[in-house]
Amino acid sequence: MTAPVRVAVVGSGPAGLYAAEALVKQAGGEVRADVFDRLPTPYGLVRYGVAPDHPSIKSIARYLQKVLEHPAVRFFGGVELGRDLTREQLLDCYDAVIYSTGAMVDRQLGVPGEDLPGSVAATDFVNWYCGHPDAADHTFDLSAEEVAVIGVGNVAVDVVRVLAKTPEDLRHTDVPEHVLEALGRSRVRRIHMVGRRGPAQAKFTTKELRELGALDNASVHVRPGDMELDPASAALAESDRHVRGNVKVMADWTAGEVAGKPRRIDVRFWRAPVEILGTDRVEGLKLEHTRLDETGRVTGTGEYETLPVGLVLRSVGYQSVPLAGVPFDERAHVVPNDGGRVLGPDGTPLPREYVAGWIKRGPTGVVGTNKSDAAETVRNLLADLAARPPGVGRPEHTVEEVLEAGCLPVVTYADWLNLDAAEIALARSLSRGERVKLARWDAMRQACRPER
Repeated sequence: MTAPVRVAVVGSGPAGLYAAEALVKQAGGEVRADVFDRLPTPYGLVRYGVAPDHPSIKSIARYLQKVLEHPAVRFFGGVELGRDLTREQLLDCYDAVIYSTGAMVDRQLGVPGEDLPGSVAATDFVNWYCGHPDAADHTFDLSAEEVAVIGVGNVAVDVVRVLAKTPEDLRHTDVPEHVLEALGRSRVRRIHMVGRRGPAQAKFTTKELRELGALDNASVHVRPGDMELDPASAALAESDRHVRGNVKVMADWTAGEVAGKPRRIDVRFWRAPVEILGTDRVEGLKLEHTRLDETGRVTGTGEYETLPVGLVLRSVGYQSVPLAGVPFDERAHVVPNDGGRVLGPDGTPLPREYVAGWIKRGPTGVVGTNKSDAAETVRNLLADLAARPPGVGRPEHTVEEVLEAGCLPVVTYADWLNLDAAEIALARSLSRGERVKLARWDAMRQACRPER
């Protein structure tokens, strides 16, 4: 009887787990998928990127949980590629490897002052309020009354919304307790959301915009002049229902001050950051007014203004980082590939190495986009394995042998369920929502194996 094909999936976010699901479905009972993650928790950006006040999106984790519970799938948490396992060791232990580590860092603005204290990547702030262990001990100076969020996409909207809400608004979410306490001390009263282009080019979803306008604690404003559309933008709004819906929602925000709301959100279009000001920390943000030229590119007008902000959160897009030993395109910030097949320096596919998700195509699409993306990769992987001669290229060792030799304390799926139960119990003890996240490494490890 032929042994099942063994595939390693590096990354347990949606891309990785959809890949594991596709392997099980496409190969039937002839495959075993081992899912690795450097964190002790699965689900990737579903756990650490989705805003805590969006529980409906977080419910995707319940679907992904079924993948992890399939008998042909195993979870290896706390195992990092390059630190605990090398690329060569994985290839020695598996018929094929799928890299699906996503996009983990923010793009740079490339302006003076970007490295000042108080200039922060939005991913750091999101990781903090989502309870990522890497950000558990981060601190954010929320004593400034004015804050700027650079970017006009859904991540920027999430950041603005969390800054604008009260701790009571977030009390029934899974926000860690220390984050809730820090937000309770916030003195932020005015939040500027800044975009280089106009309202027709913004990347918001209409649903997110409506949520922003319905906040009890903050009013939202756009200057009437910022809502003026050039002919190309007007045509886009006319032809694209999504853009038309966004423009309609934002047009309602050009009215005057809404009484009785302690915080104010100003959405500022047609402004590009040119410098973050300050000596020892952020003291202001210099913006240049912009317009679209005849080719549709953003260009400066030579008119400037300065916002007196004490904190700048940069949300201008995600990018992937290289994996140890794996080819990487430094310009596109993806692993070079053809249909998920990893390409070597000469442009030809490398045997038995594949990619899925954002590290394959860049940070595009929604969570569900990863499903069809992973299915394509798995189809090519299985076709390649089917075409190899019988018995050629089969693994020589098991990953258990390698991990035991390194004395690595792997977090199993059962360990994760212990952590899951501990977070649910913590929420109950604090009279909060369904769960309260444990965010510090030591507390997470203890919860994984409470008997130790």
